[in-house]
Amino acid sequence: MQKRLSRKHFRVRLEDMIVTLRQEILSGKAAIGSYLPSESDLEKRFELSNASVRNGLKVLVEEGFIEKIARVGNRIISPSSEQKTVIKFGYVQSFAGLVEMEEMLAVFANQYPHIVVHPIELPSGSYSKSLKQYMEAELLDCVMINNNNFQDFVENDCTHLLEPIEQMDDLYPFLTEPFQQGGHTLVRPFNYSPVVLCYNKKHFEQSQVPLPNSNWAWRDLFTYGQQLSVKNERFGFYFYLPSRNRWPIFMLQSGTTFQTDDNGNYRLHGSKIIESLEACRDLLDVFPRILSESNADAEALFLEEKVSVIMTTYFFLNQLRNSNISFEVSPLPGLQDSSTLLIINGLAVNSRSSNKEAAKLLVDFLTSYEIQLLLRRKTLNITAHRRAMEWEGEESGYRPSRFFLYREIVPTFRLITELGLTNYQLKSIQRDIMLFLSGLQNSAALSSRLEQLLIEAKESNIIHSS
Repeated sequence: MQKRLSRKHFRVRLEDMIVTLRQEILSGKAAIGSYLPSESDLEKRFELSNASVRNGLKVLVEEGFIEKIARVGNRIISPSSEQKTVIKFGYVQSFAGLVEMEEMLAVFANQYPHIVVHPIELPSGSYSKSLKQYMEAELLDCVMINNNNFQDFVENDCTHLLEPIEQMDDLYPFLTEPFQQGGHTLVRPFNYSPVVLCYNKKHFEQSQVPLPNSNWAWRDLFTYGQQLSVKNERFGFYFYLPSRNRWPIFMLQSGTTFQTDDNGNYRLHGSKIIESLEACRDLLDVFPRILSESNADAEALFLEEKVSVIMTTYFFLNQLRNSNISFEVSPLPGLQDSSTLLIINGLAVNSRSSNKEAAKLLVDFLTSYEIQLLLRRKTLNITAHRRAMEWEGEESGYRPSRFFLYREIVPTFRLITELGLTNYQLKSIQRDIMLFLSGLQNSAALSSRLEQLLIEAKESNIIHSS
């Protein structure tokens, strides 16, 4: 009986060795061209005899994972197409072109030929919802997710879909903290951007208007934007008002947050929040409110030189790299303060993935110094990797002279959650705020309406979450 039990355990240990080594090769943990540990080390690791280890290695040779080189060792070779691991990588449409994703994945394929990455582009309009559905259905192994999407996951109680991932010391802490929950980091930061102004230098020269600077208030943009406008030719200033990464900035600059009183009610009449929205409405009185369906359309106007100044991010600057426009960046003008919105793109692994190790390897690769440096040198992105952004050398293309102003305005970075509202609450009040900014509602009516909607959304979200 004991003899049969020992044989059974032996078979289990031998199978464990074969399966483990095979998975380490397929996941990339054991690199192509490297050698497996010595047979004596494998004996100790898996508690097997030398003969058993050799039998296990023979199986891996027959499967095409390793080749035995006499008096040298067992070298890992590139598996056949049937043996390769396929991981599905999801990200928002248009993102690939902004970060040279094709080149990055080509480098990955060269370094890890046993892993095939299938890129999957998801619609930007309902990205958080699409991510959740695809991940639940196990249609994605690795995903790109920003801090706003992550907040949607938190509010919809689906962060369990995100596999805990190791923190990296070379990444800025303020980028990692928004992706932490329950003592775990669930998303690895990849790149980020504050919302800034981007302006056409030629238009300023033609109009003899002072260039934007960090001391500008919105009234300065109001004044100079009018001077930049040319009838039937261009607008002085424009941004896509309905974007959740645009209109809330005015409320962030109010210097206060949404808070409830002792009875759990919001009191907004005469508040700085309402004053900040009034300032936004005054700005829009002389500039177009809605000309496009998305940020992309607004930025297309800039590319066509039909607008002189836009509110945008560093992500968009990458669409200008091959244009003939001489452009520059500047901090946003201020109200009560000069807060700007911080947007962080990160990478996460689906906890339901059957290829977690390979997916984690892709995350490690895309956030490595080598690839983040490629991103720094070849694009106008701000990488999450601190040392990569500190690199100095010959630039590969045009870079605005004020590109590095983001370093100076780090103290002004704010997350949208710092307003004190959930994403669900923000969505619930957006329509009424758009009506107010369009002149179809007065301040008193807006205040009353928001006080009601915020409570309803808060109660509804609590019920939904429970």
